[in-house]
Amino acid sequence: MSSRSFRRSALLGAGLAAALAVGAGAVAYRAGDDGGGGAPRLTVADPYIPLPATPGGMGAGYLTVRNSGGADTLVSVSSPAAGSVTMHRSTDTSMEQVDRMDVPARGTLDLSRGGAHLMIMDWTEQPALGDELELDLQFAKAGRVVVKVPVKPLTYRPGS
Repeated sequence: MSSRSFRRSALLGAGLAAALAVGAGAVAYRAGDDGGGGAPRLTVADPYIPLPATPGGMGAGYLTVRNSGGADTLVSVSSPAAGSVTMHRSTDTSMEQVDRMDVPARGTLDLSRGGAHLMIMDWTEQPALGDELELDLQFAKAGRVVVKVPVKPLTYRPGS
């Protein structure tokens, strides 16, 4: 094989490899893009836990998950301060436990009084006003997000 012919084969091979690499990158991007903006980009705002009305009683947790990326799902919540944290949604007449909560692409998941919220049970220690408790939010795509949540008065309302 002449050096000219070898160079041409090498250039063709390099060109083919480059084309395949670009194509693979495009496929990988498309596969990771759920049509909702790619990977989720989550932040948590305004978290709080109202002081439980009775010592050792159930507590509630509220917060807002803001997402500037692709859709995700909150699949579980735990806390070193409690034996159990469950996700609930309220309707006009009842409250029901749910096993997941959607976080829309470029949207929010609001956990607030009268709507979706967390129920916190079996405290390791009775929470007190001013305490900061850890909540570990587990998302299907974004993974674990740890949030420090202040304990507020039972009558606290965000923005007040």
